[in-house]
Amino acid sequence: QVQLVEAGGGLVQAGDSLRLSCVASGRTFSIYDMGWFRQAPGKEREFVAAIRWGGPRTYYADSVKGRFTISRDNAKNTVYLQMNSLKPEDTAVYYCAIGTAPRVVVPTTPRGYDYWGQGTQVTVSS
Repeated sequence: QVQLVEAGGGLVQAGDSLRLSCVASGRTFSIYDMGWFRQAPGKEREFVAAIRWGGPRTYYADSVKGRFTISRDNAKNTVYLQMNSLKPEDTAVYYCAIGTAPRVVVPTTPRGYDYWGQGTQVTVSS
């Protein structure tokens, strides 16, 4: 089992920045991929960004490319999501997730992840 705890959400104005963090504990040796997803009211959970635990490549949804940056600190078992130039449409509950199955391609759908955090609310006012 892997447990995930997110932090860093809040209420900000359009154009502001936030940094989310997600700390993993438990069987962290099984982590293969880490991702961020978000879900707005009435919408499906959507992919935001992902990073392979053992490699440098990062992946982003088109809607956040150039504004969000995913990074990790393996020593701290932590993944971060730096969000700049926030827009009202970024408002959602943000979830971090862990995939433990070795895959050729980093998954960008919820089905590709095995463990989820409880979510942190991000609200961007206009």
